[in-house]
Amino acid sequence: MQTAVGISIIGLIVLVIIAAIMFGYPRYKVWQQEMAGKAEFAKAEQNRKIKIEEARANLEAEKLNAQAEIERAKGAAKAIEIENGSLTPTYIQYLWVRQQTDLNDKTVIYIPTEGNLPILEAGRHATNRSSAN
Repeated sequence: MQTAVGISIIGLIVLVIIAAIMFGYPRYKVWQQEMAGKAEFAKAEQNRKIKIEEARANLEAEKLNAQAEIERAKGAAKAIEIENGSLTPTYIQYLWVRQQTDLNDKTVIYIPTEGNLPILEAGRHATNRSSAN
């Protein structure tokens, strides 16, 4: 008799567990989906805030670049004013040569001579002809 009561108690416990799973599992799935949705929403909100901050930083950088360009233009206008409003070809050449001060710049400056042949090219051309023969 005791074994029959024990088996029925075990059967009843198993039935209660099955009923709890059948009732609780769908609710757990709904809760899990709700939490996943909240996590996605928080991630999207954070990404939006990051994009807004990047846009603000870009705007600030563009404003500063515009201010720097204005200051450069003021400096150029002042330089022209100092030159009495005239830019001579010689002064323009001076400005261009001054710009070429970067040591890493491999720009070659050719100076035309008689017959509009640069000195370096004339020497190189003569060397190439003698080596070609």
